[in-house]
Amino acid sequence: MAAFATAKKAQRLLLGLIGSPVGHSASPAMHEAAARAAGLEAHYHLIEVAGAGRTDLAVMLEGVCRLGFAGVNITYPYKEAVVPLLNALSPAAEAIGAVNTVVVDDGQLIGHNTDASGFATAYRALKRQDGERPVAIIGAGGVGRAIAFALSSCGVTRLRLFDLDRERATALARLLERRVDIEIAGSVAAAVEGAAGIVNCTPLGMLPNRDMPVPPTLIDASQWVADAVYYPLWTPLLLAAQKAGATVMTGRELAIHQALDAFRLFTGIEASERAMSETFDRIMAERAGAERAA
Repeated sequence: MAAFATAKKAQRLLLGLIGSPVGHSASPAMHEAAARAAGLEAHYHLIEVAGAGRTDLAVMLEGVCRLGFAGVNITYPYKEAVVPLLNALSPAAEAIGAVNTVVVDDGQLIGHNTDASGFATAYRALKRQDGERPVAIIGAGGVGRAIAFALSSCGVTRLRLFDLDRERATALARLLERRVDIEIAGSVAAAVEGAAGIVNCTPLGMLPNRDMPVPPTLIDASQWVADAVYYPLWTPLLLAAQKAGATVMTGRELAIHQALDAFRLFTGIEASERAMSETFDRIMAERAGAERAA
């Protein structure tokens, strides 16, 4: 990668995150820690812009190229909006129609989706054997798309989608119809009834929001419940799932594994999982301590 070759020679790596809100992100600390472990100096910038339109995003991406960034991560709400602004997409990102990692390669912007690869790694670690029971995905936006594709790549054969915007769920169902049996649910209750697992792919529960995407009474002990949100690490949904006796996957695993995959794309080298994990855990512990002291 031409961008990385320049950065490595200078021992300085420019990275960033485009989205809104992003102040809670652990990405700067994780990527900078991984860079230090690899003998590099990284500067990871939070680029928070609310309500950005196509022109705004195009200008930001042009700036990423001109300023010498090795790449940027993309988060809510721009994972789908950036797709037509890129020069090329990885096969996975093209299939999903959403991007969370953009690599600058010789002046070209290349889109990837490490939400999908990261969640697949996290899901496999659960070692679930759910048979023919469906998995419910609540929210069919950028992260919902990635997680749906991740599950389909891990042997899950049935998915149920629910989104308040039914057209968005329908669009995702069309993308997946040749990969899995897929159903669009008319309500959250219909989506989770009898499901093997439930995945929250909405911002509900991310501080300062304390809403629940799934009522606690709909969760049972036979299910696994995951949340893409990691701020807080234990969202109201996950606390309710734990109380119900369900298997719980916090947003920690997705956050770490998508970052490991993104760092590899940015630099061409493997990141230290230990450095990223310890950094993430330290940040979460500090935040928990601050919340208790408040």
